[in-house]
Amino acid sequence: MKKLAIIGPTASGKSDLAIIIAKKIDAYILSIDSLSIFKEIDIVSAKPTKNELNQVKHFGINMLYPNENFSVDVFIKLYKKVKAVCQKDSKNLVIVGGTSFYLKSLLQGLSKLPNISDETSKLVKENLQNLQTCYEKLYNLDNKYMKNISINDKYRIEKALLIYEASKLTPSEWFKENPPQPIIKDLDIFNIDVSREVLRERIKNRTNKMLEMGLIDEVCRLEAKYTRKPNAMGAIGILEVLEYLDGKVTKEDMLLNISTHTAQLAKRQQTFNKNQFENIISAPLEDLQKIIISSTF
Repeated sequence: MKKLAIIGPTASGKSDLAIIIAKKIDAYILSIDSLSIFKEIDIVSAKPTKNELNQVKHFGINMLYPNENFSVDVFIKLYKKVKAVCQKDSKNLVIVGGTSFYLKSLLQGLSKLPNISDETSKLVKENLQNLQTCYEKLYNLDNKYMKNISINDKYRIEKALLIYEASKLTPSEWFKENPPQPIIKDLDIFNIDVSREVLRERIKNRTNKMLEMGLIDEVCRLEAKYTRKPNAMGAIGILEVLEYLDGKVTKEDMLLNISTHTAQLAKRQQTFNKNQFENIISAPLEDLQKIIISSTF
């Protein structure tokens, strides 16, 4: 089974290229996008259309509801499942998306967790009724680890507490004794190289198209069904529409804010991709298809 990854900033054309490549090399597609994995977040996430999803089998899209948790652990389990399906079906695999942090996690791997008994799980669940107390306890034990975790991040606080209660080691001590093991090796990574001027224009056009497709109505439905509490409701595109619905900004300002914040995200993605991966092949979108095909076969 051949594996390759296509990365690049938002609105750079990754999804379209992935479908073209997948057809040529007889592959399935695994999406690494922190929003497309959620059902009902369709316009904001700019996920592939139903027609595009029908052209090539996709994984990692429309898997979870917006009030469910998506994490590195979930993604790695998904990758292992997809790998098994590809091997069973004699398919290659194209990994594509803008959340390159998840790709990095595959290359670096995750540390194993201690064995957690039912008794420990029950104890932690009970303690989590007072999230602030749990956070303060962990912070006093391991401020180096906990300083990067929000006091409201229940998922990560629970994970840290489970590690401590099960092993009697702080998270930092546990991870030091149990270093991560790579999940995937020998992965060819192709990066779409695009100028920021071109990207800003594409982002502006895509934002206007999202409005025409019913962006505001989609956010209204999401808020009515899930409230504003889930992490997904703080995503770019949702947050700015909520500000508009609250009467804090005009519709024109809302569109400008979405474009501006998306462009800032794209810049961060470009920096991350440049600094976090070794031996990646970068080229403009119009050249990358030929480069990938010649490199793969």
